[in-house]
Amino acid sequence: NRFETCWPALMKDSHGVIIIFNPELASHLKEIEMWYSCFVQQQPLLDSQCLLVAHHKPGSAEDTENLSLAYPLNKLKLIHSNLEEDPEDVRMEFMKYFRSLITIIDESREREEMSIIS
Repeated sequence: NRFETCWPALMKDSHGVIIIFNPELASHLKEIEMWYSCFVQQQPLLDSQCLLVAHHKPGSAEDTENLSLAYPLNKLKLIHSNLEEDPEDVRMEFMKYFRSLITIIDESREREEMSIIS
């Protein structure tokens, strides 16, 4: 990947990772394992700091809605986005994800402050 040299800069001080993929492409299903390994496991981030988004293009096959991913991806929060049908659902899921990240960041900051004090 020609952008691999940029990855450390992208990852520096990141609090979350959103991986968007096309569930109809077998190559994408393999690639998300690599993205998860590089951007989540090697940082390391918590699984709760990662969101998987299976994006369905207009007129795409419906059977990919019942997507079952292999371990360790099956531990992650997975949402299906279909902006034609449920844009509001997708927006609500993103809001939940960002709220959970803020909670994690706040808790981490509190732990740091307590360790400085004690």
